[in-house]
Amino acid sequence: MGTATAGQKSQTAWRNWAGNVSATPARTVTPASVGELQEAVRRAAEQGLRVKAVGTGHSFTAAAATDGVLVRPQALAGIRSIDRAAGTVTVAAGTVLKDLNTALAREGLSLTNMGDIMEQTVSGATSTGTHGTGRESASLATQIRGLELVTADGRLLTCSAEGDDEERAVFAAARLGIGALGIVTSLTFAVEPLFFLTAREEPMGFDRVTAEFDQHVAENEHFEFYWFPHTGNCNTKRNNRSQGPAAPPGPVSAWIEDELLSNGVFQAVNSLGRAVPATIPAIARVASRALSARTYTDIPYKVFTSPRRVRFVEMEYALPREQVVEALRELRAMIDRSGLRVSFPVEVRTAPADDITLSTASGRETAYIAVHMYRGTPYQAYFTAAERIFTAHGGRPHWGKVHTRDAEYLAGVYPRFAEFTALRDRLDPDRVFGNDYLRRVLGD
Repeated sequence: MGTATAGQKSQTAWRNWAGNVSATPARTVTPASVGELQEAVRRAAEQGLRVKAVGTGHSFTAAAATDGVLVRPQALAGIRSIDRAAGTVTVAAGTVLKDLNTALAREGLSLTNMGDIMEQTVSGATSTGTHGTGRESASLATQIRGLELVTADGRLLTCSAEGDDEERAVFAAARLGIGALGIVTSLTFAVEPLFFLTAREEPMGFDRVTAEFDQHVAENEHFEFYWFPHTGNCNTKRNNRSQGPAAPPGPVSAWIEDELLSNGVFQAVNSLGRAVPATIPAIARVASRALSARTYTDIPYKVFTSPRRVRFVEMEYALPREQVVEALRELRAMIDRSGLRVSFPVEVRTAPADDITLSTASGRETAYIAVHMYRGTPYQAYFTAAERIFTAHGGRPHWGKVHTRDAEYLAGVYPRFAEFTALRDRLDPDRVFGNDYLRRVLGD
């Protein structure tokens, strides 16, 4: 292995974005080519060390933590090729979503859907199930048309839905592989000509938005809402395709909504709430009324995504869509009767059923409930009580967000769970890519 992959100083600690997960790998490597990555995996396996790749650390679980070799794929970045006839783009695994989105826009192209954060690498985002909200589309992984990954023996495996039986089996699982099957080196995404979205943001009462939830989902391509605990107030967002032209929020309006209220003031009030929890209900009532209705039009990534500079810890569960309103009402009742003080809004999104083995939307129409707590604020009591509600509805935890579920539970809510673990046994029998998190959620 060349000096470019010699890595950083041994025993350099790694910490995730939220600060709730840390690890001290034996060494860190930054391969400059796929060949160097293959050699790093072979060398680690020979030395009996485990290997994990880490993107920008936006997961809240220890999915990427290791005491062995930590691979940082950021040097494996950029668009490899664009096939306009096929409607695809092939991109290296370490590419940050923000860079991909802006590069595609320059080419007059776009992903169909995306989440609201652009700081993740494409491989980290897809491997943990990052998703947006949508009637016909939601997760990034469903937009993958092919991928390459380095397996435990150092091979480079290429797979797609059009391959042989083994390739199709790997493709069905590796689009969302939680890092258990190998290290992804490139992804081929479906893309389409750049289009416009018109966003309509509107405050709405909790009782109304929950009563009309199915109607809003049916009538809009992308619908989501945020409920502010300790209040009956929500903010809704409906994104639908339009002819354009672009009519983004004015600079003053954008700064007030996206920077001042969502980042600057939000940071300050959360710091106050952490120091004096009794102030949180009053703050929530003021904050939930501060956002006003607005409508704007722009290209997709400028509508779907937004800056997130206030750091937090998050739990999110995927529920059968027909059960989400009941679960949300139970969550509200639980918070109201408890002594909990919750300063972050609860986020609700949707996704259609898909065919990815361990996708949170695998085989069923899905709605997501995400709960957050400001970084540094004790979150265990809130998350434990919320998780009890979500699991009672057959919920599936987001692979990259805080949860306490294990393989026994997950095998019961994923009909194809055994299919995934059998593939893992074939591709990584010695658990070169294993860690404590994967042992808990997938078993030995």
